[in-house]
Amino acid sequence: MCIVYLIAFLFSLTSEQCSSKLIEDSSQSFMERMHSGKTSFIYFGNHVLLAVNPTIKLFMEQLEMSADALQDYGISVVKVNCSKDAIANYCTGEKLMTKAYLFRGSEVLRSFDIDTVFDVNAIVSHVLFSVLFNEVRYVHTPAELLRVESAAKQNSDIVVGHIPVLGLPEHRALMEAAFVYGTKYQFVQTTGTLVLKHMGVVDLSSSEARLWFFHCKAVSRRSDPCPSTPMRKPLNTINIHTFLQLMEAPLVTEAVLDPSEVDVVHMHLGVPVLYVFSQPQTQHLDQATAQTLALQLRGEVGVVLIHRDSPSVKTLLKYNAAYRLPQEDVKYFTLNSAEGVVKLFKELLQEHKLEDEEEDEEHWSDLDILDDEVSESVYRDRDLMLDLESVIELTSDTFQTTVTQNDITVVLFYFKWDAVCMAFIQSYIEVADELEGMNGVELAAVNCGEWTDICSDQNVTSFPTVLIYRPMAAAQLYRGMLGTKSLHRFILLSLVSCPTHLSSSAEVRSFLEGDLYSKHVYLTPVRVLGLFSSTHDMGITSFEEAARLLRGETILGLFAHKEAEQWVEALSVNLPALLVSRGPGVPYEVYSLPSSSPTDLVSLIKQVELDHFPELTVENLPWYLELEKPLLLLFIGKEDSTESMKALAEIKRPLSSGQLDSFLPCWIHLGRTPVGRSILEKYLGFVPPLPVLVMSWLKTGGEVFLFPPERPLMAKNILQWVHDVENRQEQPAGLIPDGKWGPPVPFFDFLAIMDQEVPTYAAQRAPKMKTGGREDHREQEHVTPNQRQTPHPSPNPQAPRQHSEL
Repeated sequence: MCIVYLIAFLFSLTSEQCSSKLIEDSSQSFMERMHSGKTSFIYFGNHVLLAVNPTIKLFMEQLEMSADALQDYGISVVKVNCSKDAIANYCTGEKLMTKAYLFRGSEVLRSFDIDTVFDVNAIVSHVLFSVLFNEVRYVHTPAELLRVESAAKQNSDIVVGHIPVLGLPEHRALMEAAFVYGTKYQFVQTTGTLVLKHMGVVDLSSSEARLWFFHCKAVSRRSDPCPSTPMRKPLNTINIHTFLQLMEAPLVTEAVLDPSEVDVVHMHLGVPVLYVFSQPQTQHLDQATAQTLALQLRGEVGVVLIHRDSPSVKTLLKYNAAYRLPQEDVKYFTLNSAEGVVKLFKELLQEHKLEDEEEDEEHWSDLDILDDEVSESVYRDRDLMLDLESVIELTSDTFQTTVTQNDITVVLFYFKWDAVCMAFIQSYIEVADELEGMNGVELAAVNCGEWTDICSDQNVTSFPTVLIYRPMAAAQLYRGMLGTKSLHRFILLSLVSCPTHLSSSAEVRSFLEGDLYSKHVYLTPVRVLGLFSSTHDMGITSFEEAARLLRGETILGLFAHKEAEQWVEALSVNLPALLVSRGPGVPYEVYSLPSSSPTDLVSLIKQVELDHFPELTVENLPWYLELEKPLLLLFIGKEDSTESMKALAEIKRPLSSGQLDSFLPCWIHLGRTPVGRSILEKYLGFVPPLPVLVMSWLKTGGEVFLFPPERPLMAKNILQWVHDVENRQEQPAGLIPDGKWGPPVPFFDFLAIMDQEVPTYAAQRAPKMKTGGREDHREQEHVTPNQRQTPHPSPNPQAPRQHSEL
């Protein structure tokens, strides 16, 4: 039975090794690691004995979990099986199986008893503290802390963390913050009670971890002490990040708007905001009051000073202050004293804290539920190991070679700790599996938490980002939806020449009828052809550049020939022109092609591609909203529904005769676009039986009109109803709520923080190798100034933002 158990155990280790980030070194790979100069956390053990030692087995499970966490910091986690490879000095003696070692190259930075690194939090915190030993100061006494303060004055601010017990989650959170913010702030760690007493903590017996921010950089005189602000929330990664963001925010923000219109960082961070109104005759006194309140409430409440002399401020004069709690409306009150306001907020914050504690107790069994749907999905699938065999993981040594040896190389730039990135990686792997074996196409990925130099060189500042590389061409940014279908379609269309140069009318006919590139009809039935009378036409250059920008999104042809005149001679359009084909049997559409910049041509081409009776989806919605027409919107259910198909046909009849030109007739299939049900409910307050026809007026107060459900959905009835709505003879059935969409918090650029002062701080890597031509071939369009404030690139550089009306 022992032999059977041992074989089963060894088999389980072998099967898990494929997906684990825990590396097993042989004698040869261990020696290579010693010469690499990289940082590694290595455990030497006799793996045959693991099955009979539950303590060692438990440690190995935690070691494997820590491999994922430490990989984000450029640190490898390694195990050496001493029963197979006896490494001198480490695979012998009584310390075998009870010690783990932290190496930098061949140098041992520190050794650990496995009782010290007892779980993943302990491993990560102790390893990061050892790696950051020269950056994070460890102090025992107030005198040592004062010396750190003295050195930091007028240079940098200080973050002081008191950790009662090392190796717990609070210790890990502090060390991870030190790794990210270490070049910006001086981090200090202490464990003793002497420093607590120096900081004014009364209950020295408390086991609570604490954090303070010392404002030393702004000290005007070196003889002055550094003011400090305590963090009053539990010490975890999110709270530390929020707290440091608040410390960077202005002490008092001044505004000339009503409180409900003011947007400050505190609101995005879920922090209450206090608004103090300033009168012109008491401006200096009001500023002093706001400053005093801000100092007392710093780190917990944001303070905004609103100048009443602005015509935009319409708050009643009887109020001189207001406050806004997270997710609540502004509440106005009369400020009598600064002490009263501080007391008010202390009570509000205490109530909020008690509510949070009660909610935590109530939902203790539902810890897996997260507010963000993407984060929740990633968290629920955290135990599923992704098969990355079809995706090449690129490094600084392999990046340039890989992106130049294929016709198309698709590269995903991602962060492992970002939920959107991890969700998209699953779709990315599905696309890679579908395209596996296709000649000339390779899918690769770069972990920007480890290879910051690659991401910096490629100007990648938002995540996830997908770039398409071709030899001797500029990198192209993928701007589509972060899903399997959209990316797969984009890559296949990227293989088509854009534009396709046609040399005869026969080739033009083949192109427009779909015979040329017929295998791509299922990707897009639309063909757009640029017609020019001569190859010397000056507009051809702009058209070709526009086609390059649209590669992967549409199929474009170019016919520059004297025969081009024949294709428009019966129409009231002169060359140059655009000819649009929507498939066999559908009449061509012709549009004038003005002399414009490539970006303007991109917008024009995207508009002429639009369907006249489109099915609205999340992906195409922005383009149709750009038309700024009232929506005549039909909601349908199952595709095979007879009633739904009849309703579609009835709307097409007046559409084909031009009787609905002033509207945008469109439809939403609730089976393919489930969000349509939420839209319908938002419009009307309920979901009526389908099909349902509504009209949404985007520019007239957000009114929504409902086609009477008792009337048959017939063309003449629809036209009469539209006429009645235009003449204000119909009453609106609902109103579109006035709301704005935006990211929940401002985008935070971790790479910029890590590499701002020390470019090689964020990853363990070899010296950067420069290759000729990369700077010249990099496409500049895929990086915009706004991308540092938004978490993800927009679907298209010319696409309008999605309006809140729908």
